[in-house]
Amino acid sequence: MQRFLLVSVAAVAALALNAAVPRLARAQGPSAGPGAPLKIAYINSREILQRTPGYAAAESTYLKEVDSYRTEVQKLQSQLDSSVQAFDQQSIALSPAARAQRQKDLQGMQQRMEARTNELQDKARQREQELLQPIQARVNSVIQGIRAEQNYALILDADAAGGLIAAADPALNITARVLQRLSQAQ
Repeated sequence: MQRFLLVSVAAVAALALNAAVPRLARAQGPSAGPGAPLKIAYINSREILQRTPGYAAAESTYLKEVDSYRTEVQKLQSQLDSSVQAFDQQSIALSPAARAQRQKDLQGMQQRMEARTNELQDKARQREQELLQPIQARVNSVIQGIRAEQNYALILDADAAGGLIAAADPALNITARVLQRLSQAQ
């Protein structure tokens, strides 16, 4: 679940970067004249995610649902393993035609298990999106609002995959401001 929001926040940062690059080249923006310093800030999306109101409940719901999916897949795998083990023990006594039929049955069983596993993975991804979308929209709205209010050209994510930030001045970290705004929005 964290992966999803991290990717989303990183996408917002990438969009902001794409929008800011022309201004970087000209060293001017809509709120600043030529040569004005470019305002940049960063956030820690993992901290924001974990402390956003509603996230803990969404995560708990998601983990319960995924656990039930995992249990179902484990049962299917156990049934397949038992069937394969029984086949291995009985295969010597089976006629070639019966052996071929049992192998075909086992392959069908494996294909059904794989199809169900894929179906449950898709269902888990969809459910994650359903649970996170309102949280993500609220976080992105707050970040964009702060960016606009403070005239930041760029807000980067210190937790983004690919590591956009190697080192930064802690004074540029607006994570606390984002969290404060999110808690006020309740």
